[in-house]
Amino acid sequence: MRKTFKLQVEGKNPDRVLDAHKHEIRKYVKRQRRVPLPAGVDFWDFDCKFGSTEESAETVHLAEIITRIDAAVVEGAAQFFVEVLAKEAHRRVRPAGESAAHQRDGFDEGDDDLTP
Repeated sequence: MRKTFKLQVEGKNPDRVLDAHKHEIRKYVKRQRRVPLPAGVDFWDFDCKFGSTEESAETVHLAEIITRIDAAVVEGAAQFFVEVLAKEAHRRVRPAGESAAHQRDGFDEGDDDLTP
């Protein structure tokens, strides 16, 4: 998906337009994840770019796209460009002795008082 989204559409509520654009991006990602994996592939990964125009787009992580869109809206941008391309990926093997508890991804913040 490579597309420039306009945030100011005549006759439409800007909040509804923004929600529709976010929904379209999420729908594309969900659809691509449902595509059957080729043999030897573990999961679908995504190469993503975001910017005000296609020429100024910079590489970002998939999880950052929605926050970048919100930041563009706050800045008053009239449009933004998003590129999300699916690619085949393989899981990395953890080194011996490294457990999942040592890796924090930021989703379990606030669970520090619980014992494993």
